Amino acid sequence: MTTGEQAYLELCKMILNDGEKKDDRTNTGTLSIFGHQMRFPLGDGFPLLTTKRVPFRLIASELLWFIKGDTNIRYLLEHNNNIWNEWAFKKWVESEDYKGPDMHDFGLRSQKDPDFNEIYKQQMEIFKSKILNDAAFAERFGDLGSVYGKQWRSWETSKGDTIDQLKTVIEAIKNNPDSRRHIVTAWNPEDVPSNMALPPCHTMFQFFVANGKLSCQLYQRSGDVFLGVPFNIASYALLTHLIAHECGLQVGDFVHTLGDAHIYLNHLEQIRTQLSREAKPLPNLKLNEEKTSIFDFEMEDITISDYNPHPPLKAPVAV
Repeated sequence: MTTGEQAYLELCKMILNDGEKKDDRTNTGTLSIFGHQMRFPLGDGFPLLTTKRVPFRLIASELLWFIKGDTNIRYLLEHNNNIWNEWAFKKWVESEDYKGPDMHDFGLRSQKDPDFNEIYKQQMEIFKSKILNDAAFAERFGDLGSVYGKQWRSWETSKGDTIDQLKTVIEAIKNNPDSRRHIVTAWNPEDVPSNMALPPCHTMFQFFVANGKLSCQLYQRSGDVFLGVPFNIASYALLTHLIAHECGLQVGDFVHTLGDAHIYLNHLEQIRTQLSREAKPLPNLKLNEEKTSIFDFEMEDITISDYNPHPPLKAPVAV
């Protein structure tokens, strides 16, 4: 099996060559394959792609948001992280409280119409300001429902109790490392149709301890290979490092298993550009050794060094 960044690039080539053209929820269209696995040996360097710049600070702040059990985008905006804005913004512009210009199908329209794109940007800035400065507005429109942070930290049972899956799995790794039940799931069938801004794409992950090393496998039901998957690789690699740090283990592998792996049709040019570039050495991750619990980590406790990627490649998000 090809490993590291080459594993990601091979996936891109496979989808371009063998992917099936499919319609999708966003009406953008994709090339898709079903069932694929990549392996990233974390001892070889931190798997932040080098064939394009991937914004690590966004990945780290999003992961800390999940770890805190937060589901409101206010924390993300406080850290200049805009990657979940679209879903909360959609809730606002489709509500009776919204009095601005029509934002119907704003995602597609903003891509095609420069004039509308300016209107969209103006309304998004208004929305972000309201989230940051109006607590009541943030509570109503900034919360995304039972997304990852809620499912990881406060899974609701049929008896009305909650389960802190993340804390439970960390204690199990410490006390019973050989268990085959080190699993956290975000896919709650009861919440999927009614109480989630976006049903979880990365649905469950499992840890494995051997030879003093912690490995993690993610099952991702749906992967936007150009925009989303590079984030997911780095995010779960960082999570593995954080938990290994708390548990006194070294890092092993991150194994990424994908269900529907797809490239959106409006990302094909960017993917081809990325594939024309040569991969560079992976960067290194440094964690604050004084922090002993992942629940105490803040942004300043996590740093990346020796990251010298190719320039960024931008593409529209399909919402």
